[in-house]
Amino acid sequence: MPNVAEDPAISTLFPVVAVALIDREGRVLVQRRPAGKMMAGLWEFPGGKVEPFETPETALARELVEELGIVVDPAVLEPAAFASEPLAGRHLLLLLYICRDWAGTPDALHAEKLLWCRPEQLYDLAMPPADLPLIGRLKALV
Repeated sequence: MPNVAEDPAISTLFPVVAVALIDREGRVLVQRRPAGKMMAGLWEFPGGKVEPFETPETALARELVEELGIVVDPAVLEPAAFASEPLAGRHLLLLLYICRDWAGTPDALHAEKLLWCRPEQLYDLAMPPADLPLIGRLKALV
């Protein structure tokens, strides 16, 4: 069993939460990362990092207010899938949730653009490597 202190991939675990907002037509919301940020121009599921002492669901609800201006009750977030990927000297653990119920209209507060699309259309978008394996699972759940 690896020693956490000796394995940099374990000692630098970077937990991130994301959401597949699904509208009544079965479309998923993605946002384009703005210029000046890592992976600028790529499409991603909205979300962000989990701060110390936050649950993933609480972190995601906070991020959705900050990024999209919408309010989500953490209790309605359904765990869907996860991805594990090395990222810039850390190890990303991306937890994807599904949400079909929120208050407000999503707005691109920290992104270049928002796009509603069918899950199969996500394959046509340039997305971060950790998001790609989540598409197949998402298609099965929608």
